[in-house]
Amino acid sequence: MRIQMDLKNQKVLVVGTGLSGIAAAELLAANGIAFDIFDGNEKLTEEEVRAKSEALKACPVILGSLPEDRMDDYSYVILSPGVPTDLPMVDALRTHGVKIWGEIELAYAFSKGDVLAITGTNGKTTTTALTGEILRNYVADVQVVGNIGIPYTRMAPAMTDDTVTVAEISSFQLETVEHFAPKVSAILNITPDHLNRHHTMENYIAAKERITEGQQADQVCVLNYEDAVLRAFGEELKKRMHVLYFSSARQLDDGLYLQGEEIFVSKAGNATLVCNVNELHLLGRHNYENVMAATGIALSYGVPLAKIKEVLVRFTAVEHRIEYVAEVEGVKYYNDSKGTNPDAAIQGIRAMNRPTCLIGGGYDKQSDYEEWIEAFDGKVKKLVLIGATAQKIADTCERMGFKDYVFADSLQEAVDICYETAVGGDAVLLSPACASWGMFDNYEQRGCMFKDMVRNLKK
Repeated sequence: MRIQMDLKNQKVLVVGTGLSGIAAAELLAANGIAFDIFDGNEKLTEEEVRAKSEALKACPVILGSLPEDRMDDYSYVILSPGVPTDLPMVDALRTHGVKIWGEIELAYAFSKGDVLAITGTNGKTTTTALTGEILRNYVADVQVVGNIGIPYTRMAPAMTDDTVTVAEISSFQLETVEHFAPKVSAILNITPDHLNRHHTMENYIAAKERITEGQQADQVCVLNYEDAVLRAFGEELKKRMHVLYFSSARQLDDGLYLQGEEIFVSKAGNATLVCNVNELHLLGRHNYENVMAATGIALSYGVPLAKIKEVLVRFTAVEHRIEYVAEVEGVKYYNDSKGTNPDAAIQGIRAMNRPTCLIGGGYDKQSDYEEWIEAFDGKVKKLVLIGATAQKIADTCERMGFKDYVFADSLQEAVDICYETAVGGDAVLLSPACASWGMFDNYEQRGCMFKDMVRNLKK
Protein backbone atom coordinates (compact mmCIF):
# COMPACT_ATOMS: atom_id res chain seq x y z
CA MET A 1 0.00 0.00 0.00
CA ARG A 2 1.13 3.51 -0.79
CA ILE A 3 0.34 6.88 0.78
CA GLN A 4 -2.89 6.31 2.67
CA MET A 5 -2.48 9.37 4.87
CA ASP A 6 -4.61 8.83 7.98
CA LEU A 7 -7.78 7.74 6.19
CA LYS A 8 -8.55 5.07 8.78
CA ASN A 9 -9.08 7.74 11.39
CA GLN A 10 -11.11 10.07 9.19
CA LYS A 11 -14.64 10.35 7.82
CA VAL A 12 -14.96 10.17 4.03
CA LEU A 13 -17.76 11.27 1.71
CA VAL A 14 -18.21 9.30 -1.53
CA VAL A 15 -19.97 11.34 -4.22
CA GLY A 16 -21.79 9.35 -6.91
CA THR A 17 -23.50 5.96 -6.89
CA GLY A 18 -22.42 4.73 -10.34
CA LEU A 19 -19.75 2.07 -10.99
CA SER A 20 -16.86 4.21 -9.73
CA GLY A 21 -18.68 5.47 -6.64
CA ILE A 22 -19.79 2.00 -5.59
CA ALA A 23 -16.31 0.54 -6.18
CA ALA A 24 -14.78 3.36 -4.08
CA ALA A 25 -17.25 2.69 -1.29
CA GLU A 26 -16.46 -1.02 -1.36
CA LEU A 27 -12.72 -0.31 -1.13
CA LEU A 28 -13.26 1.95 1.88
CA ALA A 29 -15.52 -0.59 3.56
CA ALA A 30 -13.01 -3.39 3.00
CA ASN A 31 -10.39 -1.31 4.80
CA GLY A 32 -12.61 -0.39 7.75
CA ILE A 33 -12.86 3.30 6.80
CA ALA A 34 -16.05 5.12 7.78
CA PHE A 35 -17.87 6.90 4.94
CA ASP A 36 -21.14 8.42 3.86
CA ILE A 37 -22.39 8.17 0.28
CA PHE A 38 -24.04 11.05 -1.57
CA ASP A 39 -25.90 11.35 -4.86
CA GLY A 40 -27.42 14.56 -6.22
CA ASN A 41 -30.24 12.64 -7.91
CA GLU A 42 -33.13 13.33 -5.56
CA LYS A 43 -35.30 10.84 -7.45
CA LEU A 44 -33.20 7.98 -6.09
CA THR A 45 -34.36 6.30 -2.92
CA GLU A 46 -32.16 5.18 -0.06
CA GLU A 47 -33.28 1.59 -0.69
CA GLU A 48 -32.21 1.76 -4.35
CA VAL A 49 -28.76 2.99 -3.35
CA ARG A 50 -28.25 0.38 -0.64
CA ALA A 51 -29.32 -2.38 -3.02
CA LYS A 52 -26.28 -1.65 -5.21
CA SER A 53 -23.75 -3.18 -2.80
CA GLU A 54 -23.43 -4.92 0.54
CA ALA A 55 -20.91 -2.22 1.45
CA LEU A 56 -23.78 0.31 1.55
CA LYS A 57 -26.05 -1.59 3.96
CA ALA A 58 -25.07 0.40 7.03
CA CYS A 59 -23.48 3.67 5.83
CA PRO A 60 -25.41 6.98 5.87
CA VAL A 61 -26.97 7.80 2.48
CA ILE A 62 -27.54 11.45 1.50
CA LEU A 63 -29.62 12.30 -1.57
CA GLY A 64 -30.45 15.52 -3.41
CA SER A 65 -28.31 18.11 -1.64
CA LEU A 66 -25.58 18.05 0.99
CA PRO A 67 -26.46 20.16 4.05
CA GLU A 68 -23.89 22.85 4.84
CA ASP A 69 -23.75 21.75 8.47
CA ARG A 70 -22.60 18.26 7.38
CA MET A 71 -19.53 19.48 5.49
CA ASP A 72 -17.35 19.76 8.59
CA ASP A 73 -17.96 16.04 9.21
CA TYR A 74 -15.58 15.01 6.43
CA SER A 75 -11.82 15.05 5.91
CA TYR A 76 -11.90 13.57 2.39
CA VAL A 77 -14.39 13.50 -0.45
CA ILE A 78 -14.06 10.91 -3.22
CA LEU A 79 -15.58 12.24 -6.45
CA SER A 80 -16.76 9.93 -9.20
CA PRO A 81 -15.30 10.97 -12.59
CA GLY A 82 -18.64 12.29 -13.84
CA VAL A 83 -18.89 14.84 -11.01
CA PRO A 84 -17.45 18.24 -12.04
CA THR A 85 -14.81 19.55 -9.65
CA ASP A 86 -16.21 23.08 -9.86
CA LEU A 87 -19.72 22.31 -8.59
CA PRO A 88 -20.83 24.74 -5.85
CA MET A 89 -21.03 21.79 -3.44
CA VAL A 90 -17.43 20.78 -4.20
CA ASP A 91 -16.24 24.38 -3.83
CA ALA A 92 -18.04 24.57 -0.50
CA LEU A 93 -16.35 21.38 0.69
CA ARG A 94 -12.96 22.88 -0.23
CA THR A 95 -13.84 25.96 1.79
CA HIS A 96 -14.46 23.66 4.74
CA GLY A 97 -10.95 22.23 4.31
CA VAL A 98 -12.01 18.89 2.85
CA LYS A 99 -9.42 17.11 0.69
CA ILE A 100 -10.82 16.42 -2.80
CA TRP A 101 -9.78 13.09 -4.27
CA GLY A 102 -11.05 11.03 -7.20
CA GLU A 103 -11.32 7.31 -7.63
CA ILE A 104 -7.84 7.09 -9.22
CA GLU A 105 -6.09 8.67 -6.24
CA LEU A 106 -7.99 6.47 -3.79
CA ALA A 107 -7.20 3.32 -5.75
CA TYR A 108 -3.53 4.23 -6.06
CA ALA A 109 -3.30 4.71 -2.30
CA PHE A 110 -4.48 1.14 -1.65
CA SER A 111 -2.91 -0.69 -4.60
CA LYS A 112 0.50 -2.29 -5.04
CA GLY A 113 2.93 -2.96 -7.89
CA ASP A 114 3.81 -0.86 -10.92
CA VAL A 115 1.40 1.36 -12.86
CA LEU A 116 1.46 2.17 -16.57
CA ALA A 117 -1.02 4.97 -17.29
CA ILE A 118 -2.44 6.21 -20.59
CA THR A 119 -4.41 9.34 -21.43
CA GLY A 120 -5.19 11.43 -24.49
CA THR A 121 -8.25 12.66 -26.34
CA ASN A 122 -8.42 9.67 -28.68
CA GLY A 123 -6.97 6.18 -28.85
CA LYS A 124 -6.84 5.59 -25.07
CA THR A 125 -8.93 2.43 -25.03
CA THR A 126 -7.17 0.74 -27.95
CA THR A 127 -3.72 1.66 -26.60
CA THR A 128 -4.63 0.53 -23.08
CA ALA A 129 -6.04 -2.79 -24.27
CA LEU A 130 -3.02 -3.40 -26.50
CA THR A 131 -0.55 -2.46 -23.75
CA GLY A 132 -2.38 -4.78 -21.37
CA GLU A 133 -2.09 -7.68 -23.82
CA ILE A 134 1.61 -7.00 -24.35
CA LEU A 135 2.26 -6.99 -20.61
CA ARG A 136 0.27 -10.22 -20.16
CA ASN A 137 2.68 -11.78 -22.63
CA TYR A 138 5.56 -10.82 -20.34
CA VAL A 139 4.44 -10.90 -16.68
CA ALA A 140 2.02 -13.13 -14.79
CA ASP A 141 -0.17 -10.60 -12.98
CA VAL A 142 -1.62 -7.77 -15.07
CA GLN A 143 -4.69 -5.68 -14.26
CA VAL A 144 -6.26 -3.46 -16.97
CA VAL A 145 -8.39 -0.81 -15.29
CA GLY A 146 -9.76 2.72 -15.35
CA ASN A 147 -11.77 4.49 -18.02
CA ILE A 148 -11.70 1.28 -20.08
CA GLY A 149 -14.65 0.11 -17.94
CA ILE A 150 -13.18 -1.63 -14.87
CA PRO A 151 -12.92 0.67 -11.83
CA TYR A 152 -9.36 0.87 -10.52
CA THR A 153 -10.74 0.79 -6.97
CA ARG A 154 -12.45 -2.54 -7.63
CA MET A 155 -9.19 -4.28 -8.55
CA ALA A 156 -6.89 -2.57 -6.02
CA PRO A 157 -7.43 -5.10 -3.19
CA ALA A 158 -6.19 -7.97 -5.37
CA MET A 159 -2.92 -6.27 -6.32
CA THR A 160 0.46 -7.41 -5.01
CA ASP A 161 4.00 -6.08 -5.35
CA ASP A 162 4.27 -8.18 -8.55
CA THR A 163 1.16 -6.69 -10.19
CA VAL A 164 1.46 -4.48 -13.26
CA THR A 165 -1.57 -2.20 -13.61
CA VAL A 166 -2.33 -0.75 -17.04
CA ALA A 167 -4.73 2.15 -16.52
CA GLU A 168 -6.74 4.23 -18.98
CA ILE A 169 -7.13 7.62 -17.33
CA SER A 170 -9.54 10.33 -18.48
CA SER A 171 -9.13 14.08 -18.06
CA PHE A 172 -11.98 13.95 -15.52
CA GLN A 173 -10.02 11.46 -13.42
CA LEU A 174 -6.77 13.41 -13.70
CA GLU A 175 -8.28 16.58 -12.24
CA THR A 176 -8.04 15.11 -8.73
CA VAL A 177 -4.74 13.18 -8.68
CA GLU A 178 -2.23 14.09 -5.99
CA HIS A 179 0.28 11.30 -5.30
CA PHE A 180 -0.49 9.17 -8.40
CA ALA A 181 2.87 8.29 -10.00
CA PRO A 182 2.90 5.80 -12.89
CA LYS A 183 6.20 4.15 -13.74
CA VAL A 184 5.43 4.92 -17.39
CA SER A 185 2.82 7.41 -18.56
CA ALA A 186 1.61 8.28 -22.05
CA ILE A 187 -0.33 11.18 -23.56
CA LEU A 188 -1.45 10.16 -27.04
CA ASN A 189 -2.85 13.43 -28.39
CA ILE A 190 -4.82 16.49 -27.28
CA THR A 191 -7.65 17.91 -29.38
CA PRO A 192 -10.76 19.83 -28.25
CA ASP A 193 -13.12 17.68 -26.18
CA HIS A 194 -15.19 17.93 -23.01
CA LEU A 195 -15.08 21.73 -23.12
CA ASN A 196 -18.52 21.76 -21.49
CA ARG A 197 -16.72 20.29 -18.44
CA HIS A 198 -13.29 21.94 -18.61
CA HIS A 199 -14.52 25.26 -20.09
CA THR A 200 -11.23 26.15 -21.83
CA MET A 201 -8.60 24.27 -23.83
CA GLU A 202 -6.00 25.47 -21.33
CA ASN A 203 -7.85 23.69 -18.52
CA TYR A 204 -8.28 20.56 -20.62
CA ILE A 205 -4.58 20.46 -21.57
CA ALA A 206 -3.56 21.04 -17.95
CA ALA A 207 -5.72 18.13 -16.83
CA LYS A 208 -4.13 15.76 -19.35
CA GLU A 209 -0.61 16.87 -18.43
CA ARG A 210 -1.30 16.10 -14.74
CA ILE A 211 -0.65 12.43 -15.53
CA THR A 212 3.08 13.23 -15.14
CA GLU A 213 2.77 15.38 -12.01
CA GLY A 214 3.82 12.72 -9.51
CA GLN A 215 6.42 11.01 -11.70
CA GLN A 216 10.08 10.94 -10.70
CA ALA A 217 13.33 11.46 -12.62
CA ASP A 218 13.79 7.76 -13.43
CA GLN A 219 10.28 7.37 -14.86
CA VAL A 220 9.10 7.81 -18.46
CA CYS A 221 6.43 9.70 -20.38
CA VAL A 222 5.58 8.63 -23.95
CA LEU A 223 4.38 11.51 -26.13
CA ASN A 224 3.13 12.12 -29.67
CA TYR A 225 5.74 14.25 -31.45
CA GLU A 226 3.20 15.32 -34.09
CA ASP A 227 0.99 16.99 -31.49
CA ALA A 228 2.41 20.53 -31.15
CA VAL A 229 1.16 20.90 -27.56
CA LEU A 230 2.75 17.61 -26.50
CA ARG A 231 6.00 18.25 -28.35
CA ALA A 232 6.45 21.51 -26.43
CA PHE A 233 5.36 19.87 -23.19
CA GLY A 234 7.90 17.10 -23.76
CA GLU A 235 10.77 19.54 -24.11
CA GLU A 236 9.89 21.02 -20.71
CA LEU A 237 9.32 17.58 -19.22
CA LYS A 238 12.81 16.44 -20.27
CA LYS A 239 14.24 18.77 -17.63
CA ARG A 240 12.95 16.49 -14.86
CA MET A 241 12.34 13.00 -16.34
CA HIS A 242 12.67 10.75 -19.39
CA VAL A 243 10.56 11.43 -22.51
CA LEU A 244 10.04 9.03 -25.41
CA TYR A 245 8.42 10.42 -28.56
CA PHE A 246 6.60 8.63 -31.36
CA SER A 247 5.84 10.06 -34.80
CA SER A 248 3.67 9.09 -37.75
CA ALA A 249 5.16 11.78 -39.99
CA ARG A 250 8.94 11.86 -39.60
CA GLN A 251 12.00 9.82 -38.71
CA LEU A 252 13.25 10.24 -35.15
CA ASP A 253 16.78 9.60 -33.95
CA ASP A 254 15.38 8.61 -30.58
CA GLY A 255 11.87 7.21 -30.45
CA LEU A 256 9.37 5.32 -32.58
CA TYR A 257 8.31 6.34 -36.06
CA LEU A 258 6.29 5.27 -39.07
CA GLN A 259 8.15 5.26 -42.38
CA GLY A 260 6.09 4.11 -45.35
CA GLU A 261 4.47 0.89 -44.20
CA GLU A 262 7.03 0.10 -41.50
CA ILE A 263 7.31 1.03 -37.84
CA PHE A 264 10.80 1.48 -36.39
CA VAL A 265 12.25 2.16 -32.97
CA SER A 266 15.46 4.16 -32.95
CA LYS A 267 18.07 4.89 -30.30
CA ALA A 268 20.86 7.36 -31.05
CA GLY A 269 20.08 6.98 -34.76
CA ASN A 270 20.24 3.18 -34.76
CA ALA A 271 16.86 1.98 -36.04
CA THR A 272 15.29 -1.45 -35.48
CA LEU A 273 12.20 -2.67 -37.35
CA VAL A 274 9.21 -3.24 -35.09
CA CYS A 275 6.77 -4.48 -37.73
CA ASN A 276 5.18 -3.81 -41.11
CA VAL A 277 1.69 -2.32 -40.76
CA ASN A 278 0.35 -4.96 -43.14
CA GLU A 279 1.06 -7.50 -40.40
CA LEU A 280 -1.42 -5.72 -38.11
CA HIS A 281 -5.18 -6.25 -37.80
CA LEU A 282 -5.70 -2.55 -36.96
CA LEU A 283 -6.70 -0.07 -39.66
CA GLY A 284 -5.61 3.52 -40.11
CA ARG A 285 -2.73 5.86 -39.29
CA HIS A 286 -4.25 6.71 -35.91
CA ASN A 287 -4.05 3.03 -34.99
CA TYR A 288 -0.42 2.90 -36.08
CA GLU A 289 0.14 5.74 -33.60
CA ASN A 290 -1.60 3.65 -30.93
CA VAL A 291 0.70 0.73 -31.79
CA MET A 292 3.77 2.96 -31.48
CA ALA A 293 2.55 4.33 -28.15
CA ALA A 294 1.88 0.87 -26.71
CA THR A 295 5.24 -0.36 -27.99
CA GLY A 296 6.97 2.66 -26.43
CA ILE A 297 5.29 2.06 -23.09
CA ALA A 298 6.21 -1.62 -23.10
CA LEU A 299 9.81 -1.01 -24.18
CA SER A 300 10.16 1.64 -21.46
CA TYR A 301 8.99 -0.94 -18.93
CA GLY A 302 11.57 -3.44 -20.17
CA VAL A 303 9.49 -5.78 -22.33
CA PRO A 304 11.64 -7.33 -25.09
CA LEU A 305 10.73 -6.29 -28.63
CA ALA A 306 10.16 -9.90 -29.69
CA LYS A 307 7.53 -10.35 -26.94
CA ILE A 308 5.87 -7.10 -28.03
CA LYS A 309 5.65 -8.10 -31.69
CA GLU A 310 4.04 -11.44 -30.82
CA VAL A 311 1.06 -9.47 -29.52
CA LEU A 312 1.05 -6.71 -32.15
CA VAL A 313 0.45 -9.13 -35.01
CA ARG A 314 -2.47 -10.93 -33.31
CA PHE A 315 -4.25 -8.01 -31.64
CA THR A 316 -7.65 -7.01 -33.06
CA ALA A 317 -9.62 -3.76 -32.67
CA VAL A 318 -11.41 -3.16 -29.40
CA GLU A 319 -15.19 -3.17 -29.36
CA HIS A 320 -16.84 0.04 -30.63
CA ARG A 321 -13.62 1.41 -32.21
CA ILE A 322 -13.78 0.92 -35.99
CA GLU A 323 -15.05 -2.56 -35.19
CA TYR A 324 -16.01 -4.70 -38.17
CA VAL A 325 -19.58 -5.95 -37.67
CA ALA A 326 -20.73 -7.79 -40.79
CA GLU A 327 -20.97 -7.75 -44.56
CA VAL A 328 -24.51 -7.54 -45.91
CA GLU A 329 -25.08 -7.74 -49.67
CA GLY A 330 -21.50 -6.67 -50.36
CA VAL A 331 -21.64 -3.72 -47.93
CA LYS A 332 -19.29 -3.74 -44.92
CA TYR A 333 -20.64 -2.34 -41.66
CA TYR A 334 -18.35 -0.82 -39.00
CA ASN A 335 -19.15 0.21 -35.43
CA ASP A 336 -17.15 3.24 -34.31
CA SER A 337 -19.50 4.31 -31.52
CA LYS A 338 -16.47 5.30 -29.45
CA GLY A 339 -15.92 8.12 -31.93
CA THR A 340 -17.53 10.55 -29.48
CA ASN A 341 -15.82 13.73 -30.72
CA PRO A 342 -14.93 15.09 -34.16
CA ASP A 343 -11.24 14.20 -33.98
CA ALA A 344 -11.96 10.57 -33.09
CA ALA A 345 -14.56 10.38 -35.85
CA ILE A 346 -12.06 11.82 -38.35
CA GLN A 347 -9.87 8.78 -37.69
CA GLY A 348 -12.83 6.52 -38.38
CA ILE A 349 -13.43 8.17 -41.76
CA ARG A 350 -9.74 8.02 -42.66
CA ALA A 351 -9.69 4.29 -41.95
CA MET A 352 -12.42 3.62 -44.56
CA ASN A 353 -11.10 2.55 -47.95
CA ARG A 354 -14.41 2.56 -49.86
CA PRO A 355 -17.44 4.86 -50.45
CA THR A 356 -19.11 5.29 -47.07
CA CYS A 357 -22.57 5.97 -45.67
CA LEU A 358 -21.90 7.67 -42.35
CA ILE A 359 -24.16 7.90 -39.29
CA GLY A 360 -23.35 10.93 -37.14
CA GLY A 361 -24.81 13.17 -34.45
CA GLY A 362 -25.78 12.92 -30.80
CA TYR A 363 -25.29 14.90 -27.61
CA ASP A 364 -23.77 18.36 -27.99
CA LYS A 365 -20.40 18.74 -26.21
CA GLN A 366 -19.93 22.18 -27.77
CA SER A 367 -17.75 20.74 -30.53
CA ASP A 368 -16.96 22.25 -33.91
CA TYR A 369 -17.63 19.96 -36.88
CA GLU A 370 -15.84 21.71 -39.76
CA GLU A 371 -12.67 19.59 -39.70
CA TRP A 372 -14.77 16.43 -39.47
CA ILE A 373 -16.74 17.40 -42.58
CA GLU A 374 -13.53 18.38 -44.38
CA ALA A 375 -12.26 14.86 -43.70
CA PHE A 376 -15.14 13.41 -45.76
CA ASP A 377 -12.98 14.34 -48.77
CA GLY A 378 -15.25 12.70 -51.37
CA LYS A 379 -15.39 9.46 -49.39
CA VAL A 380 -18.75 10.03 -47.64
CA LYS A 381 -21.60 9.46 -50.10
CA LYS A 382 -24.36 10.02 -47.54
CA LEU A 383 -24.40 11.49 -44.02
CA VAL A 384 -27.34 10.40 -41.87
CA LEU A 385 -27.85 12.68 -38.86
CA ILE A 386 -29.44 11.78 -35.53
CA GLY A 387 -29.66 13.33 -32.08
CA ALA A 388 -29.49 16.81 -30.61
CA THR A 389 -26.63 17.98 -32.86
CA ALA A 390 -28.29 16.97 -36.14
CA GLN A 391 -29.33 20.49 -37.13
CA LYS A 392 -26.05 22.04 -35.95
CA ILE A 393 -24.09 19.59 -38.10
CA ALA A 394 -26.45 20.12 -41.04
CA ASP A 395 -25.91 23.89 -40.80
CA THR A 396 -22.14 23.32 -40.87
CA CYS A 397 -22.55 21.04 -43.90
CA GLU A 398 -24.45 23.79 -45.72
CA ARG A 399 -21.76 26.36 -44.95
CA MET A 400 -19.11 24.00 -46.28
CA GLY A 401 -21.01 22.96 -49.39
CA PHE A 402 -21.71 19.34 -48.38
CA LYS A 403 -25.29 18.58 -49.46
CA ASP A 404 -25.52 14.79 -49.16
CA TYR A 405 -27.11 14.62 -45.72
CA VAL A 406 -30.48 13.49 -44.39
CA PHE A 407 -32.10 13.39 -40.96
CA ALA A 408 -33.29 10.31 -39.08
CA ASP A 409 -35.42 10.20 -35.94
CA SER A 410 -33.72 7.12 -34.52
CA LEU A 411 -30.68 4.92 -34.92
CA GLN A 412 -32.87 2.23 -36.46
CA GLU A 413 -34.12 4.66 -39.11
CA ALA A 414 -30.52 5.72 -39.78
CA VAL A 415 -29.46 2.09 -40.31
CA ASP A 416 -32.43 1.52 -42.61
CA ILE A 417 -31.53 4.60 -44.70
CA CYS A 418 -27.93 3.38 -45.02
CA TYR A 419 -29.13 -0.09 -46.01
CA GLU A 420 -31.26 1.39 -48.80
CA THR A 421 -28.51 3.77 -49.95
CA ALA A 422 -25.36 1.61 -49.88
CA VAL A 423 -24.46 -0.69 -52.76
CA GLY A 424 -21.99 -3.54 -53.03
CA GLY A 425 -18.45 -2.29 -52.41
CA ASP A 426 -19.59 0.48 -50.03
CA ALA A 427 -19.21 0.74 -46.26
CA VAL A 428 -21.64 1.87 -43.56
CA LEU A 429 -19.94 3.49 -40.59
CA LEU A 430 -21.43 4.51 -37.25
CA SER A 431 -18.97 7.18 -36.11
CA PRO A 432 -21.10 9.90 -34.51
CA ALA A 433 -18.51 12.58 -33.58
CA CYS A 434 -20.77 13.19 -30.57
CA ALA A 435 -21.49 11.69 -27.16
CA SER A 436 -24.35 9.24 -26.81
CA TRP A 437 -26.23 10.86 -23.92
CA GLY A 438 -29.84 11.80 -24.50
CA MET A 439 -30.58 8.90 -26.85
CA PHE A 440 -28.51 6.18 -25.15
CA ASP A 441 -27.05 5.40 -21.73
CA ASN A 442 -23.51 5.39 -23.12
CA TYR A 443 -21.52 4.79 -26.29
CA GLU A 444 -21.40 1.04 -25.54
CA GLN A 445 -25.19 0.77 -25.63
CA ARG A 446 -25.28 2.79 -28.86
CA GLY A 447 -22.69 0.51 -30.47
CA CYS A 448 -24.36 -2.71 -29.33
CA MET A 449 -27.74 -1.55 -30.62
CA PHE A 450 -26.15 -0.69 -33.97
CA LYS A 451 -24.57 -4.15 -34.20
CA ASP A 452 -27.89 -5.83 -33.39
CA MET A 453 -29.64 -3.76 -36.07
CA VAL A 454 -27.02 -4.67 -38.67
CA ARG A 455 -27.29 -8.37 -37.87
CA ASN A 456 -31.05 -8.17 -38.30
CA LEU A 457 -30.82 -6.68 -41.79
CA LYS A 458 -32.07 -8.77 -44.69
CA LYS A 459 -29.40 -11.08 -46.00
